[in-house]
Amino acid sequence: MSLLIDLEKKEEVLCVRLVGELDHHTAIKLRERVDEALSEQHLTHVLLNLEKLTFMDSSGLGVVLGRYKKVHSIGGELVICSLSPQVKRLFELSGLFKIVTFATNEREALLNLGVAS
Repeated sequence: MSLLIDLEKKEEVLCVRLVGELDHHTAIKLRERVDEALSEQHLTHVLLNLEKLTFMDSSGLGVVLGRYKKVHSIGGELVICSLSPQVKRLFELSGLFKIVTFATNEREALLNLGVAS
């Protein structure tokens, strides 16, 4: 399966919704699309909605960590929401829960970023 990437701007937040599998084949595409959108639209924050993500490997974690570092360096924040149990476990094992903000759903994530949904 491939990865579908839906990008939407809400105020200063880039909302990224993923459907499918985030692995070494699709991680590069995700990184390029997110970086391009952040740069072109001069956005500060990223909301990553993983509700429909069916698989993620260490390449996906690398992309998430890289985007976290990128937005953090410009004073922004990355919030992740709607994790499946499998993806949540991967985040727990990686230690990303210690640095990245997690929300139950997209509405809560937007509120964390100061956007009224």
